[in-house]
Amino acid sequence: MASSLMRLGFAGLAGFLVLASAGQSQAQQPPTPQQVPQQAQAPQGPIKLDLIGTQSKWTKVCGHDQGANRDVCYTTRDFSAQPSQPPVIAVAIYDINGEDTRIVRLLMPVGLMLRPGFRFWIDKGETLDGSYEICFPNGCFAESKIKGPTLNEMKNGTTLSIAVRNQANNEVTFAVPLAGFGDAFDGPAVDPKVLQAEQEKFQEELKKRAEEERKRLQANKAAGATGGAALPGK
Repeated sequence: MASSLMRLGFAGLAGFLVLASAGQSQAQQPPTPQQVPQQAQAPQGPIKLDLIGTQSKWTKVCGHDQGANRDVCYTTRDFSAQPSQPPVIAVAIYDINGEDTRIVRLLMPVGLMLRPGFRFWIDKGETLDGSYEICFPNGCFAESKIKGPTLNEMKNGTTLSIAVRNQANNEVTFAVPLAGFGDAFDGPAVDPKVLQAEQEKFQEELKKRAEEERKRLQANKAAGATGGAALPGK
């Protein structure tokens, strides 16, 4: 079973990357530790980040894994610290037809300590452990396996808390809202054409925000240069 799960994991990797990196067009930069919090770089104790979804809702995607000859669905969403920022992390819950075990897969920023892995819990429930699986230049995949009771907690819960450690060995906890997860998990899969349209719309919105930010920075720079040039005449 482990080998089939491994095949399923990498079979779904491309699709998950498409969703998880949809917001990375801004300045062509993937999620980085600097986008987690700047203060996380300094040793100052535990940090909590309340995240918001970068899409309007959770998305369910289904397909057939040729290697394992099984249908696989995953319910996923990207999360950011601010509406105007690209995603910090992405969360996906994989549901493999015929398996009682589900896979919690996270796309995390680079720069976090890998050896401790991560811990997660729903609201005030039991704390579970997970581990990092593989890293790429734009982020690291981490995962854990859950059973039905934990899945039901996610469906009915309010917050999924994910705790990791940064380079200063401080604990950073991402608070991920679970609103709408249960309906998406139990509901129908999204039409691929609708999904593509949503991704394109989201990318255009991020490009627009990036352009607005670029113009704002240029205006501030020009204003600063004008102010500086006026000083010698005083």
